Amino acid sequence: MEDMKKGRGGARPGAGRPKGDSRMISFRVPGKLAERLDGIGNRTGFIRESLEKALEEKENGIGKVGKVIPAGQVARMNIPFFDLRVVAGFPVPLDNDEKSQDIDILSMLCPHPEASYLIRVNGDSMIDAGVLNGDIVIVDKSRRDPSPREIAMCELNGEYTLKHFLKEDGQGWLVPANPEYPRIKIAPGDDFSVWGTVTYIIHKARD
Repeated sequence: MEDMKKGRGGARPGAGRPKGDSRMISFRVPGKLAERLDGIGNRTGFIRESLEKALEEKENGIGKVGKVIPAGQVARMNIPFFDLRVVAGFPVPLDNDEKSQDIDILSMLCPHPEASYLIRVNGDSMIDAGVLNGDIVIVDKSRRDPSPREIAMCELNGEYTLKHFLKEDGQGWLVPANPEYPRIKIAPGDDFSVWGTVTYIIHKARD
């Protein structure tokens, strides 16, 4: 044993893999997905970039709903604000700058910017609640107890969705605002939480 310590066997200077922070990770994928990966030139780079993007979205708290942007990263913008109630009747002149005041639109829409996120919606399950595909919703994470009429950002088994959340006879349900979609029952073994509450909906005027 003493001879081995002195020179025979064991680690030799310079031998083995160079030290670094990378690790080998292997995993299996379904056959159809593997065929699609075979058609990509730099598969290692593609997989690495895809994993980095997925992890970033996961850490930001987003799944299949859409892109998420923390409100604190949105540039401040002041625009003229007229404190008038406009009705669909006789026209009201809005060309007098003396009657306007500059406001920070982000502060108005996000009273809690440190806990607010802007999320672009992907899907139409909440169209009857005024949320259309491609809209931007502002979600306040400090509000975790939405009423049944409010729109909740919920996490269910690692995926995120916008729904109404309500309880009936002690049973939790995720309820869409589109008759084409079914209600989702929250089972006892599900990993579920309310991520936040939608406070504003931003969308472009449609034709």
